[in-house]
Amino acid sequence: MGDTRLGGRIRAFRKLKGFTQQTLAEEMGVSLSFVGTLERGTRIPTENVLRKIANTLQVDYDELCAINKK
Repeated sequence: MGDTRLGGRIRAFRKLKGFTQQTLAEEMGVSLSFVGTLERGTRIPTENVLRKIANTLQVDYDELCAINKK
């Protein structure tokens, strides 16, 4: 099982930047179902995938991954 908090951050940044799951998937060159599994937390993304998401959404990698920082 993945991390739903990270998936929630991916979803929040995606929506904030005006992307649908479909457009994010197309920009990244992955399937729509892959994006869905990341957002639901049923798949754990690799660092490369997280960096690709951050780059595509034009957000800082560390900010995207900042689930344990207070």
